Amino acid sequence: MTIRNRLATAMSESEKLELDRAQRVELARKAFKECFALCFWSSDPNMEIREEHIPFVLRGLRHYGGHRGYRIAADLCR
Repeated sequence: MTIRNRLATAMSESEKLELDRAQRVELARKAFKECFALCFWSSDPNMEIREEHIPFVLRGLRHYGGHRGYRIAADLCR
């Protein structure tokens, strides 16, 4: 494998990681909005969910979200 091919492979893997991060943040935002009344009622409803808030969303979903929340949390952990 040439250096050019290795560099292209590394770049595509880093782009995939960035896409995965963006998808996880988007899923966390969606879960926060959909499960707000059940799991996050004591939080600011206008809270902007960023990557560093994913553990907070996971805890809320697992603790208060029931079966559906647990399934969403499992998707967030993938």
